[in-house]
This record gives sequence, structure tokens and C-alpha cells, in this order.
Amino acid sequence: MEIIDLTEKYHSQYFCCLEDWSDEMKEAGNHKEVWFNKNKDKGLRVKIALEEEKVCGMIQYVPAEYSSIEGEDLYFIYCIWVHGYKKGVGNHQKKGIGKALLQAAENDIKAMNKKGVAAWGLALPFWMKASWFKKQGYQKIDRNGMAALMWKPFTEDALPPRWIKEKKRPQKTAGKVTVTSFINGWCPTQNIIHERAKRAAQEFGDAVDFQEIQTCDRAVLCDWGISDALFIDGKQVRTGPPLPIEKIRKKIRKRVRKLPRR
Repeated sequence: MEIIDLTEKYHSQYFCCLEDWSDEMKEAGNHKEVWFNKNKDKGLRVKIALEEEKVCGMIQYVPAEYSSIEGEDLYFIYCIWVHGYKKGVGNHQKKGIGKALLQAAENDIKAMNKKGVAAWGLALPFWMKASWFKKQGYQKIDRNGMAALMWKPFTEDALPPRWIKEKKRPQKTAGKVTVTSFINGWCPTQNIIHERAKRAAQEFGDAVDFQEIQTCDRAVLCDWGISDALFIDGKQVRTGPPLPIEKIRKKIRKRVRKLPRR
């Protein structure tokens, strides 16, 4: 196994988070590719793990000023993912690849003379676990719902980061059901939700007002304090794991039926 910087040869696997075998991933559209192209000249770094020239793991990280946290001279890890399915390249988890990717990223960030690195972690035991980052020397510094902000300072004068907090929520459009999708682009799972919500909303015609808010624009993200999320009439909908389009459609239909008859 070797770890290298992402090259154009492996872009297609990277854009679908190594799941090029997945029909579900095809629903995510090109949002991650767009996000990558917008950030590649702003300090975005991507490393991939290879076994026999097959991509089996990845890590992506950006300067804090282009992420969903507030921090100075820090990098933020958006995700570490080691392929864990039997399909495609097969299950490569539990082999130390995640640790190797994290170490490679930390070495890279130190070489850029940054003062530390941050990442998000979940209490749930399936992905990006806060407990895993704790074992790698990270400490919890902030919380945003289920997501803990973990960080590791490299210098004594490093300042701890904070989540960008939610500042407002979408308002309901009078006389219609309002479906609001916040999309950043970095995560295909969230991109799938966005595309499904958009398709479901279109099925109801003029009864639904679909609003798309692009948070890849840092100013927009800071204005709302929301990166990726789905709201129906101002109420947030759970988005992970991805809801089937049937369930999104059902939630919208329930609200449409409550509209005054025209």
C-alpha cells in the first residue's frame, strides 16, 4: 500500500468516493467535481491510498478559512474514507490505512507551517468516529449537534477552532410548500439527498417552491451557518444515511395536502 497525492488519473474514483460500482452514487450528480474545481487552487489537498494501483482510501482537507469552522493557520479534514464494501475494490478497513492517511495529511500540514489540524467526529460507531480521532491524539473542542469538533495543535500558540454556528433558518413561502436544500458539494451522500429532494419537489409543480442554497461560497455558509441540510417548510429533515426519494416525496406530499385548495 502506498499513499500519494491525488492525480487526474484517479479523479473519477475520487469524485464518487471510491464507489464507482454504486448505482446510488450516480444520483449525486457532478457537485463534488464542481466543489473540487472551486477549491483546488485555495489549498484543498487530497491524498489517496493505493494497493496494486487501485484506490482503496482517501483523505481530503482544506484551510480552515474555506471550511465550516473558524480557525487561524489550521487545516480542516472534511473526511477520511477507507473502502469497506465487498463490491468494487473490496473491504480494506481494519488494516491501518486510515491511520496512514491521517499521518500523511498531518505531515503535509506541518510542512506548510500550519499550527494545527481539525476534524469532525461522530459519537455513532460507523464513520468519522470522535473516539477514533481521540486515539490519534485529538481532543474535542466544540460541538454542533451530533458532530464534535476535534483538533490537534502543532504549536503552543495555536488557537482552538470553533464551528460556524447556525444563524438563521429558511422561511416558508406563502401559499406553497417550501423545500430548501443547502448543498456544499464536498460529500456525495449529501449531494444525493439534494438531487432526490429536487426531483421529488418538481413532481408537485407550482405547489412546491424548491430553493437551492450553494454553501461552497464561504460568505453564504457564514451568513446561514449551515453547510449541508434539507428543510421542508422550515423544519429540518434527517439526511444521513440518505433518505430514499419515496420518503422525501411522502414528507412533501403530507405538507402539500395541508395547503388551502385553489
